[in-house]
Amino acid sequence: MSTPLPRDGAVTPGKNPEDEKVDEAKFLQWIVELRSYETREKALLELSKKRETVSELPIWLWYSYGTMACLIQEVVSIYPAIMPPTLTAIQSNRVCNALALMQCVASNAHTRKPFLAAKIPLYLYPFLHTTKSTRPFEYLRLTSLGVIGALVKHDEEEVIKFLLSTEIIPLSLRIMEHGSELSKTVATFILQKILTDDTGLNYVCQTYERFSHVAMVLGKMVITLSKEPSARLLKHVIRCYSRLSDNTRALQALVQCLPDQLKDDTFKNLLDDDRSTKTYWRALMRNLKLPID
Repeated sequence: MSTPLPRDGAVTPGKNPEDEKVDEAKFLQWIVELRSYETREKALLELSKKRETVSELPIWLWYSYGTMACLIQEVVSIYPAIMPPTLTAIQSNRVCNALALMQCVASNAHTRKPFLAAKIPLYLYPFLHTTKSTRPFEYLRLTSLGVIGALVKHDEEEVIKFLLSTEIIPLSLRIMEHGSELSKTVATFILQKILTDDTGLNYVCQTYERFSHVAMVLGKMVITLSKEPSARLLKHVIRCYSRLSDNTRALQALVQCLPDQLKDDTFKNLLDDDRSTKTYWRALMRNLKLPID
């Protein structure tokens, strides 16, 4: 595999050209070492730790011989540890390193579409189905959510349509209801990005059952947030509500079911500290024709 130059054809200022070559050579060697089970664990660790330091890594991972198959093998090999739930910290760390590299591929504009076309995200859904709250399982769910989050981050309709053909919404809603704060935050972000797309918003609001499930979980989260505040989680919850209020049928329902905590001063301090979130909250109140101040 040839090592491409940086995109501008020049070496990054402040770095020794020889060091650059050595670093890239190491990455390419680690990718080769993924093919052997004996050397894979160390290669996974090194690549995942340093995955953000070489911009070409997603291209190398996707187009190098057998690499994605090796990452999928790591994911599939852990299935027996899910049921019955026997997953250990060592097993979890190893597969999460593989998932981190998948997230790297999902984040890149050149590799995201083929990654999606190969339906690789479906291999992660068994991890999202798990409910055990131990650290190995929580880490596994969170890292899997990170891959989905990387896919939706760029607001591509093709990604949303793919996800809507799967069970990602009910899986996200369950994690939003029962996961850790960080997992809830990523799952809510995924729902928010689905709702941001018109296809996703129309899908959720198409039937009463879909909308009511989303509204019920969001309502429970608001009640929990009133007792255990989290600015980063509240941000995504309010953006979900604000986007739902853009749909006429959902807006009519929200008039009846919007939690009181979003209408009063419960979150005043958090909103005052985050002008962006307050803007979305104001938009929600205007759509509902409720007083803002």
